[in-house]
Amino acid sequence: MPHRPARFPIALVVACLAAACAGSAFARSTDRNQPMDIDAGHQSGTLDDRSPTILSGGVHISQGSLDIRSDRAEITLADGDPTRAVLTGGPVVLNQQMDDGTPMTARADHVDYNLKTEIVVFTGDVTIQQPRGTMSGQRVVYNLKTGNLDSGGEGNGRVKMRILPRNARTQDAAAKGKQ
Repeated sequence: MPHRPARFPIALVVACLAAACAGSAFARSTDRNQPMDIDAGHQSGTLDDRSPTILSGGVHISQGSLDIRSDRAEITLADGDPTRAVLTGGPVVLNQQMDDGTPMTARADHVDYNLKTEIVVFTGDVTIQQPRGTMSGQRVVYNLKTGNLDSGGEGNGRVKMRILPRNARTQDAAAKGKQ
């Protein structure tokens, strides 16, 4: 039987990416209109509402500029539409180019996206990187409806952020020219 990648609606994955950008830019909107390809070593479960679909053995999801890699993905459906996506392992790595052309990378041990509430929770060694800055911590919660971002650590964990000034590239180029 020939290998065919599984197909799931883009909302499942784009929201994870939108969460990772923490409001500074938006995930490439044209990616939503591209075909989604999912490649995994193994799939179990049903492709309907009876049980979650489990993808494992190195999961690779791509759609336009979106690229997600994880060890495992669990997709829950209700009435034929995804309601929750849980990505785990190795860590989960999400890459995408934003509408403004800048790249974004998010890494976490666990990503839980509730499509009903439109809340994405990144946990475990979370790092979000963009050219204008970085954020890291143990937990980042992003509400796609409100744009609210809540982050913190567990126990004595701390949130760390670095935001570069808009003209940082100009200042760096000028400093190199003086040498």
